[in-house]
Amino acid sequence: MKLVINGEVQEVAADTLEALMAELDYEGNWLATARNGEVVPVTERNQCRLTDGDRIEILSPMKGG
Repeated sequence: MKLVINGEVQEVAADTLEALMAELDYEGNWLATARNGEVVPVTERNQCRLTDGDRIEILSPMKGG
């Protein structure tokens, strides 16, 4: 399926947000995730089903201000 991940269209096989993160080699519970503008907590990533065209953001916190 095609997803927009951090602003880039990508073809992926994953069907959940958790599987997507593994497919893209993202590791760490400290990463923030959102699907179509809605925050997805770490505990809900395995239940977050993806559909063609979803917009996914995967962000890491940064120090500074």
